[in-house]
Amino acid sequence: MRFPIGFTMAQAKHRTKMERSGQKRYPTVIMLEPLYTCNLACLGCSVERHTGKLVDRMPVADLLKAVDDCGAPIVNICGGEPTLYPELKELCEGIIVRGKYIILCTNALKLDTKVFDIIPPSPHLFLMIHLDGMRETHDYVCNRKGVFDKAVEMVKQARDRGYYTYLNTTVFKETNVSEVEDLCKLVDELKANGILISPGYEYESVDKEMFLTKDQIHEKFKAIREFSPRYKINATPMFLEFAAGMRELPCAPWSTVNYTPKGWKAPCYLVEGAGYFESWDEFWNKTNWEYWESRLDDKCQNCKMHSGFEHSAVSEAMKTVGGTIKLAAWSLSK
Repeated sequence: MRFPIGFTMAQAKHRTKMERSGQKRYPTVIMLEPLYTCNLACLGCSVERHTGKLVDRMPVADLLKAVDDCGAPIVNICGGEPTLYPELKELCEGIIVRGKYIILCTNALKLDTKVFDIIPPSPHLFLMIHLDGMRETHDYVCNRKGVFDKAVEMVKQARDRGYYTYLNTTVFKETNVSEVEDLCKLVDELKANGILISPGYEYESVDKEMFLTKDQIHEKFKAIREFSPRYKINATPMFLEFAAGMRELPCAPWSTVNYTPKGWKAPCYLVEGAGYFESWDEFWNKTNWEYWESRLDDKCQNCKMHSGFEHSAVSEAMKTVGGTIKLAAWSLSK
């Protein structure tokens, strides 16, 4: 299976519950950013996410309240670099006891000292390790030599220790598609559980020469889609069709909500300038979801991020019997 059965069923049950209750919009993932402190300053990362001070990190109680208020079954812990968060063990324990699933997004540099032998493997904990290319490319994007080799070693150790372990790759303008396939092969070599591939978002605080136009996204993802059936790529077939320009999908910015040191970020973790809210109710009720769904804003023109469109891809697939069967077959494969 692409993901463990419990993870898949948790999403399916949540989706069914929300739709039976008549909810048109509902989050399926909450992205928690406990801190904006990082031990890297990657070239494709928005500046605010790696320049924060550790003293400004979020209290565990506030983070867990956000998880409760949101209600999503999947908690993506990111940042910043979450392994630098001193209370990470306490936070993970609090999320797991609630029956939620954790995706811990990390550059892997501190896994051996901050996670291994501290936070035990769990069916509810997935390590999502960033690799934006093979050695030369990844070290360049991370702006530091040796990061690729360290991450690969951490993947090996994580799998040996029994952690669910995935790779996460962002595709930039200079990304060679053959190198993306090499990463997919690396997943198999390392016996990792899969790889998530998504086009990079055009952050305002980052050099835009790195990022893809919509046409360039289509070109690269047409090639990625061609080899995708051979590998453990954790993006649905319909999302890959969308990324390749073969179909359109509406954005569902509310499906992946973001809680940060500044509060709830509207409308999503990618877009700056739409405001932050202190309370969940204020964020949910005052954000102009119809406007952001429309993709009319300039900030949305080249966006084909997994976080905004995978929910729509699944919803579209499930509108027909054939689409549902295709989605189920994909989920059960590999």
